[in-house]
Amino acid sequence: MSKHVSVNTTVCNEYQKLLEESRRALEIWNQHREVALDSCVIKQEAGDELQSLQAKFAKAYTVLQNHAHNCALCQLVARIEGRDSENDLADTVPDNTLYV
Repeated sequence: MSKHVSVNTTVCNEYQKLLEESRRALEIWNQHREVALDSCVIKQEAGDELQSLQAKFAKAYTVLQNHAHNCALCQLVARIEGRDSENDLADTVPDNTLYV
């Protein structure tokens, strides 16, 4: 975990909650995606479920991004650390899991 995530999550409880929701949604989506890929044949129902889980993750991640952008406490932490919280937020989720 990167340094700024530790500071943000220590300072802002809402950020921590939203970060965990985003990670949980991503984990669930990835688990279901792995099961579907292992089966070699993705039925319409499974595809619909994967799309729904992907949308849940996207929503959770967007809420997290919006919070980091709009929260005065998160913005203060970003300024203290000399970074742009919007651009650095992507570091909280591994790149290889966002665009699968």
